[in-house]
Amino acid sequence: MNTTVLERFLRYIKVDTMSQPEQESIPSTEKQKDLANILAQELKSMGAADVKIDDHAYVYGTIPATTDKKIPVLGFIAHMDTSCAYSGAGVNPQFFNNYDGKAVVMNQETGLSMGPEQYPDLLNYVGQDLITTDGTTLLGADDKAGIAEIMALAQYLLEHPEIPHGTIKVGFTPDEEVGRGPELFDIPGFGADVAYTVDGGALGGLEYENFNAASGKVIVHGLSIHPGSSKGKMKNAILMAMEFQNMLPVFDNPMYTEGYEGFFHLDTISGCVETVVMDYIIRDHDMDKFLEKKAYMQRVADYMNQKYGQGTIELTIKDTYFNMKEKIKDHMYLIDLAKSAMKDLGIEPVISPIRGGTDGATLSHRGLPCPNLCTGGHNFHGKFEYITVQAMEKTTELLLAIVKKFEQQ
Repeated sequence: MNTTVLERFLRYIKVDTMSQPEQESIPSTEKQKDLANILAQELKSMGAADVKIDDHAYVYGTIPATTDKKIPVLGFIAHMDTSCAYSGAGVNPQFFNNYDGKAVVMNQETGLSMGPEQYPDLLNYVGQDLITTDGTTLLGADDKAGIAEIMALAQYLLEHPEIPHGTIKVGFTPDEEVGRGPELFDIPGFGADVAYTVDGGALGGLEYENFNAASGKVIVHGLSIHPGSSKGKMKNAILMAMEFQNMLPVFDNPMYTEGYEGFFHLDTISGCVETVVMDYIIRDHDMDKFLEKKAYMQRVADYMNQKYGQGTIELTIKDTYFNMKEKIKDHMYLIDLAKSAMKDLGIEPVISPIRGGTDGATLSHRGLPCPNLCTGGHNFHGKFEYITVQAMEKTTELLLAIVKKFEQQ
């Protein structure tokens, strides 16, 4: 049975696959295995070869070559998990067919709506079939749209062996949203020479630059004493935490940055007079600036420890991923080929730096060159996430066009 990309997408978003940070295990949540098992079974049913699902919920499959021509083995990769920033359980998609360019009411009960005044990119989809959330969850297009598009490609190629192409590999990863997706990805077993992640946003997106990224955990150790007798004795961890934050550059903040500009982002804070814990993310595209940001944060910690006593500020910085540009620059034909495929389909390529990361960043640094392609989705990680049916269909056409371009080069 021929299953459309929409049917696949709607099936996959019903599976809650939210990942969780700071977990030792991969996957970070067992429920990601539910989707992994579904995908492995579907690949087997459609006739893919070498289908494998391992103990860590990585899924691999092969679309065998239909030509003897020597062609690089091409991979397509997407991630199964959704962000913990917003619930992914019980997704209830809303459909607005032949979208008219006006605000849509996503939830009749709450009155939640979304329109082009807020999100002007909606005007690019007038006349298309819009899918939104009902406001109680995210939609899951990041990255279940990418999964559906890769699976639709696999089905089409397996049903049409008359199309000449080289060996195609597909792979699905857990835990991309918590930065651990590529850690246990079996690159030698996957067997691709090069690959694309299908994990971007608006149609036409093509990305081979991303942030260098690190996490920073700050634990502020204070001393709590009854405020009635605390003079000269209390060390208020809350106030010291505020001081730490206020010593970071004010405008190196996500609220004020764009393009290639990096930042410090205070992501969570919790605590009391005795102890405060702050979690930061540190980002910059430029490696020298990235290193300076980490060093700056360390200097702030050192200064405060001199001021308030050693051990007051406990700072731990861990690198998360690095800019893939350094690894893609010797494989720019991947970008040129994708641009050519887009133009053939009437898609305007939009090349921009990712203000975040993808599995492809770490995979590229591990030896598998892996730039990022669009999925067609918008407003990821929140209740205003949306995608159109036509954008998913067009992305599937793009993947097929890239496969054909590889055979023709």
